[in-house]
Amino acid sequence: MIVSRPTLYRDAALADPSGPSLRKEVSVLVDAGHVVWIRSSSDEGALPPDVHVIDAGGSTIVPGMVDAHSHVTLPGGSHWIDRGADPPEELLEVAEHNGDLLGRAGVRWARDVGSPLAVDPRDGQKRALALRVRERWRLDPNRPRIRVAGTWISHSGVITGGLLIEADDGPALLKAASTQLDDGADFLKLYLDGPKKEEAPWSTEDVQAVVELAHGRGAKVTAHSGFLVGARVGIDAGVDSLEHGFELDSDAVAMMARQGTFLVSTLAIFRSWASFAQTTTLPRFVSDEGKERIARRRERAIESVRLAYRAGVGVATGTDFGGGSLRANHLAWEVESLVEAGLKPWEALASATVRGGDLLNEPEAGRIVEGGPADFFLVHGDPLTDPTALWRVWRVAWLPG
Repeated sequence: MIVSRPTLYRDAALADPSGPSLRKEVSVLVDAGHVVWIRSSSDEGALPPDVHVIDAGGSTIVPGMVDAHSHVTLPGGSHWIDRGADPPEELLEVAEHNGDLLGRAGVRWARDVGSPLAVDPRDGQKRALALRVRERWRLDPNRPRIRVAGTWISHSGVITGGLLIEADDGPALLKAASTQLDDGADFLKLYLDGPKKEEAPWSTEDVQAVVELAHGRGAKVTAHSGFLVGARVGIDAGVDSLEHGFELDSDAVAMMARQGTFLVSTLAIFRSWASFAQTTTLPRFVSDEGKERIARRRERAIESVRLAYRAGVGVATGTDFGGGSLRANHLAWEVESLVEAGLKPWEALASATVRGGDLLNEPEAGRIVEGGPADFFLVHGDPLTDPTALWRVWRVAWLPG
């Protein structure tokens, strides 16, 4: 049995995303997976006799990030929609690969907002695959910590059938929500884009009934929001967060700010789609019409995030990897995208750390504190002023080696 030794990270900078400036000449002592103390490198005091010292000079300690919009059982890429129909055992293997990618990219928490339904061989019941991943990873300290929404709950005629739960009226919606909670979902995900873009799939009253059900059972409700009409229904019904929020207006974000409704941004998918114009032959990406459509949606989505930010809405962020085109190690791309939308770099990092922790109701997620878990990673550069530093990961404290 390998016994871990105390580890001292000496003479690093420390990135606290509550402000724009690094704290320099910092040493951090870690033991048994927890931060013992954070001190000046010139005043470390007595050290444990068996301490392992890591010279962290020139690097920056960053809180483990929170990918607040992820799909851990799916791979992403330009064929992301097709991959949802792959055999469940293959998707479980994909999840393990994604777990590796997340950890090495400095992502400690993943909030899974939808995975395909599959028969659980243990009892023959259909459940969201990510629930099984959560069980696998629960006791493994090297794996990301995850919260799982179960599967998507959608109106028929919107998403490829057979992979999710469809509900075409209020009673069916409430039953679907109850089933997901009974299966063990940590929160619920409603798909508020309907078969007709100009109409929400359910009424405000229908969605409000789901919110009341979930809150009564200690769970939250989030809502996919690609269009304004669905966003308005979700906000009026009191959902806890909106995913994407690609078409928000000033009235919507003002109400979100008043109610404490989070926005989970996923702007980097538009950068990803634009890159496919160079790397694929798919018409939706390479045709002039496709490029123009992507550019219009991107511009509108950036404006929505900018409106939410200026209104004081809490902005968490995610990649949409798996359920969209990004990969599991691309959260830095989303932080860059938030800076493009008007957030200061340190605020964008906060969206990928502490704001994600707030959304999860996990006070230690995205933070480095004495006595808390040693969930941090080290990069070269200053992510409080330069988000591209997040790509330059040197070491991850919770991973071996």
